[in-house]
Order: sequence, then C-alpha cells, then structure tokens
Amino acid sequence: MSQSPRVAIVTGSGGTGCGRGIALRFATEGASVIVSDINEAGGHETVELVQKCGGRAAFCRADVADEAQVRSLIDFAETTFGGLSVLVNNASSPHPTEEGIAGWTTSIQTDLMGTLHATRYAIDAMKRSGGGSIVSITSISALWHGRTTPGGFPGYDVAKLGVIRMTTGLAKELANTGIRLNCLAPGWIATDGPLPYWESLTPEQRLERGVPSRLLSIDEVAGIVFRIATDAALNGRIVVWWSEDEPRLVEWGDRGYQSFAPF
Repeated sequence: MSQSPRVAIVTGSGGTGCGRGIALRFATEGASVIVSDINEAGGHETVELVQKCGGRAAFCRADVADEAQVRSLIDFAETTFGGLSVLVNNASSPHPTEEGIAGWTTSIQTDLMGTLHATRYAIDAMKRSGGGSIVSITSISALWHGRTTPGGFPGYDVAKLGVIRMTTGLAKELANTGIRLNCLAPGWIATDGPLPYWESLTPEQRLERGVPSRLLSIDEVAGIVFRIATDAALNGRIVVWWSEDEPRLVEWGDRGYQSFAPF
C-alpha cells in the first residue's frame, strides 16, 4: 500500500546530484517540496526546476550540522506548506577535512548528527501532522567489515553506520505513531564525484579495483527513494542497492556477517 506525500523536505538538494533528483521526483508526484542546502544559488536553481515542471517548492538554507538551523528548517516547512509528511536525509560531507581521525568530525557532524537532528524535529512535526515517512541515505560502505581494495573514508562509514542503527532502533519505538523510518544504502552513483573516475577506467581496471561495471543513475536513486517513502509496509528496513544488482531488503534482525573465518 502506498501513501501520497504532501510536503517533503530534501536536505542537500541544492547541488546537481541525488538531492536535486529526489526533490524533482517528489514534486512531479504532487508533493510540495522544501529544498534545503548550504548552497543557496543551487538551492534556488532546484526550486526553479521544480516550478518549471509545474511543481511547488521553496528554498530554506540550512546547515544540518547546526541543530538550531535544522529546527528552523522544520519550522519553515510547517509555516510554508502547513505540515510535513516526508523527510529525506540526503545532506552529506563524504570527504575528510584534515589528516587523521580529526578529519572525521565534519562528516560525523553532517551525516550522522545532521540526520539525527533532522529526524528528531521531523518526528515532532509529523506527530502534529498525523504521521509521516523518513528516508535516510546511507551507503553500502557502512555495511562492509574492512576493505579488500584501497579507498574509502572511515569517518563517512562511521557516520553512515550510525544512521543505519538509528533508523532500525527508532523505527521500533515509533511503530505505533504512524511514522516510518527506513534507509537506502546505494552503491556507486553517476554523480560528479564517482562518474569521472569510473569513466577513466577500463572494464579490466574496474574489476581489478573492485569498481562496479555500471553506476546507478540519479533517476534510479530518486525513484527508489520515492518508493521507500511511500510504501506503507516498510518500517525499520535497509534497502541495499549495489550498482550491478537489484535493490534488496536486509532481513530484519540480520546479524550483519555473511561468513566467518576460523579463529
């Protein structure tokens, strides 16, 4: 059973990546969309794109790492469009800001604490609106136990794993409130960061380096986020979509390890 979104906030939707694609998808499905980002010019551009395709949108600048700004963002949605039915936690800071563990802080503040702040205040607003749906974008990198190929940023992985645990924990607590929480853990997406690197490799190099043979498109990600947000049967679930596969649900209660080595 699906639920039609009325008012949706999409954080991190002022760039050219998934946030913008998700905002446009919700708008084309009839939702009034709050576009939010620290990139004001990009945020206004997303609003214009929504309006050009006949949708309703408004921009609210918010740095999700700042709890006060997140609270103001939720208030803005209620004041502007009369409530909140969907929150998509998409804002991210996926790169280290300095060497060593000190460089993890920005990612943890944005990806984990920002998601926590937005979720907290969205829950309050959704209770006033009679229910809602929260979808948080995490990553398959948060599910891996170590890496067999180089790359990755541990601070980002720590933050994204925290989002997964937050989602599964809160979903159970809120099961009787009409508010659902779910996560999408995508693989590589054809955005400005991964796409040029992916295109620079031969198929043989991709195989050697553990890089997928195809990338998810922004439209694919936007479509699955909308599906997760509006499927009333989903709560506390993690949808994993490795780039070369089909989207799959992690089994509820999964222990997180596929195999063990002798000890």
